[in-house]
Amino acid sequence: MESPTIDARLLLEAAAPVTRAEILADPHRLLDADAAARLEAFVKRRERREPVSQILGRKGFWTLMLNVGPQVLSPRPETETILDVVLPAFPPERAFNVLDLGVGSGAILLSILAERPKAKGLGVDASEEALAVARDNAALLGLERRTALLRSDWTAGLGDATFDLVVSNPPYIPTAQIETLQPEVRDHEPWLALDGGADGLDAYRLLAPEILRVLRPRGVFAVEVGIGQAEAVERLFREAGAEALVVYNDLAARPRVVAGAKKGLGN
Repeated sequence: MESPTIDARLLLEAAAPVTRAEILADPHRLLDADAAARLEAFVKRRERREPVSQILGRKGFWTLMLNVGPQVLSPRPETETILDVVLPAFPPERAFNVLDLGVGSGAILLSILAERPKAKGLGVDASEEALAVARDNAALLGLERRTALLRSDWTAGLGDATFDLVVSNPPYIPTAQIETLQPEVRDHEPWLALDGGADGLDAYRLLAPEILRVLRPRGVFAVEVGIGQAEAVERLFREAGAEALVVYNDLAARPRVVAGAKKGLGN
């Protein structure tokens, strides 16, 4: 496992329950029988390569703590790059509406709404189970009044609705590569959120023209991409008519987000 020490600490914090500071201050503290049994159960699940986030039922993302489960992808740090890109384009005093295509747990959408109190958002997902997770997270964070959720195949159910901002972290793993992924992903996360078709780009081929269709003039979009996909995705959006295209790196210096804008009226 990549991070056994961190995993063990997180499981202990939840089982005991204790904080990290308490573990450091009193590392020889004995666990009572109930806590020891909980920890043993957690460890057995982790040995079967179940993700820590699913064992605990929660995962931190941006400034939020979100409920997660096998119905949704556990949010990942690299996806926070989308927040780094879009938040500076929308100052806190501005009212705007945002569309999150493939909303999953609600990580991206709810993080934007938490940071921008005048924003409203719509999250779309093909999975009713994922929407239930996003709905619970919106309620737990007190964001349900500014959050709408829709079960749909990408933009199919949007009609003539338009948005100032569109974000998406679509499935981008080439089908043949899914079997090679770590067991935590391959065996415990929904394939619907992973499988990007033969070359991983199926979703982008559909999304590029559709995102431009539902964006308002001068509206902004940002999509996450997989390793080695940024150039191809940028080209798809350019062919769809996007402008001001920029590729942004994540903290590991890998091209991670393709962002751009829709031309304004009269351009």
